[in-house]
Amino acid sequence: MSRSVIRIVEAQRGHEGAGFPIRRPFPTRALAEVDPFLLLDEMGPVDYGPGEAKGAPDHPHRGFETVTYVLEGKMRHKDSRGNAGALGPGDVQWMTAGAGVVHSEMPDDAFQRTGGRMHGFQLWVNLPSRDKMIAPRYQEIPAEKIPVAKSADGKVTVRVIAGESMGVRAVIDTRTPIVFQHFTLAPGANVRQPISREHAAFAYVFSGTGEFGARTVKQGEVVVFGEDGDDVAWSNAPGSTEPLEVLLLGGVPLREPVARYGPFVMNTEAEIMKAFEDYRSGRMGSIDF
Repeated sequence: MSRSVIRIVEAQRGHEGAGFPIRRPFPTRALAEVDPFLLLDEMGPVDYGPGEAKGAPDHPHRGFETVTYVLEGKMRHKDSRGNAGALGPGDVQWMTAGAGVVHSEMPDDAFQRTGGRMHGFQLWVNLPSRDKMIAPRYQEIPAEKIPVAKSADGKVTVRVIAGESMGVRAVIDTRTPIVFQHFTLAPGANVRQPISREHAAFAYVFSGTGEFGARTVKQGEVVVFGEDGDDVAWSNAPGSTEPLEVLLLGGVPLREPVARYGPFVMNTEAEIMKAFEDYRSGRMGSIDF
């Protein structure tokens, strides 16, 4: 039995960081979160001229994980613990902020000089209370190491960032069981993806138009599934001539109190105040290179 669709919500447009455009499925007034997920931003797509690209200068995080998935463009990151690297098309960075880190995500120097298209996603995943103060950790997976599966008829391709699909398992290690998969459906294709009844699940359509049960879902809309089935199913809309691209996400709800303010997500207001104190006093460090 496939899960029902309980809500369809349109992503809201806005700007983040130094002013780059986003579409935000949540949190919004219409949809606060899908426990354990706190935020999903689609960054762009935006075409930059030389010198125009924008990013997210130095900013702190504590108490959750950020997942950056780049589709187009190139970004460079640094943090207060001396880590640095670059993310290009298809690359994934899974950063467990834990006890706290100051982080920056900026356009790569070469990309900034030439300009081009920037497109990607950032997901925030809550950490259980027992893990909120663990040491920060990075997992950076280049595009060629992200497992990819295809359906027998070749009409469905899935990049398995977390979880398992079509017999292929992700290489990323997550603190709690999580599904994060990028599906591309050719015209006439359909998907039936098993998902544990323990998982809350949603799908975000970022290109094309899909049919989820009896509901039509267009680009820029998020589908929240019920918990009444063992899989989720959808298809490319009848008569479509374009591919359908969908992010499928699922996770075991934490069902814990959430106190959040900007870049800090804890369980109590007192913990939020302590995070600000630690950041302002320099205990989360700074980026000096």
